[in-house]
Amino acid sequence: MAKSDVKTAAKKKATSGKNGAETATAKKPARVESPVADKLTSLYRLQTIDSEVDRIRIQRGELPLEVQDLEDEVAGLETRLNKLEGELADLEGQVSDKQNLIKDAKAQIKKYEGQQAKVRNNREYDSLTKEIEFQNLEIQLAEKRIKEFKAQIEAKKELVDESRTRHEERAKDLELKRKELDSIIAETEKEEKTLLTQSEKAAKDIEERLLSAYNRIRSNARNGLAVVPVERGSCGGCFNAIPPQRQLDIAAHKKI
Repeated sequence: MAKSDVKTAAKKKATSGKNGAETATAKKPARVESPVADKLTSLYRLQTIDSEVDRIRIQRGELPLEVQDLEDEVAGLETRLNKLEGELADLEGQVSDKQNLIKDAKAQIKKYEGQQAKVRNNREYDSLTKEIEFQNLEIQLAEKRIKEFKAQIEAKKELVDESRTRHEERAKDLELKRKELDSIIAETEKEEKTLLTQSEKAAKDIEERLLSAYNRIRSNARNGLAVVPVERGSCGGCFNAIPPQRQLDIAAHKKI
């Protein structure tokens, strides 16, 4: 009985030890943090992708402004052209009015001269003579004004031609810029979508604390740079001086 009891106890002990080993094996191993160099590599990869996204958005952001500027310029040139053409038409209308005035004045003179042949006294003759003289003065004044208007018309035509040429040139530039914008939008939207997918994937390799700090710095930086090299003892993003000891820690991959 004694031997049997001892064997039974030994068997139980062995079984207990085996179960204990199995229990220890089932436990999850503690997570080992990535070395600083790996963290920096992951952050740099994410920064590179995000910088490309920023570049695309900046490029796309400038083009609509350029198109808007051209649209405003073309609209201004069109307004000026319409105004000049209106002034030109007005001058040509005044020339036509003066020519009609001359035509009417000559008709009046002819009529008065016909009446002079039928007058019965000097008083009527003199009165008609004055009317004829007045109509001749009207003709002279109208001819002078026509000459002035024609000179203005020639000058105005030059301005109209220059303005029309400029308007046509800038309208063509606007058309090309619009096509460029449409093309870039089509291209960059596809590229941006791909980069955003890559950015999301790269962000998963970074621990939450570092990713949060990265996003915070990027949102506060004008150039969107959160991960930059050390250049001549200064930060490559904000250009602030970095203490020598911190530089050594960074170079040795001890700190981020």
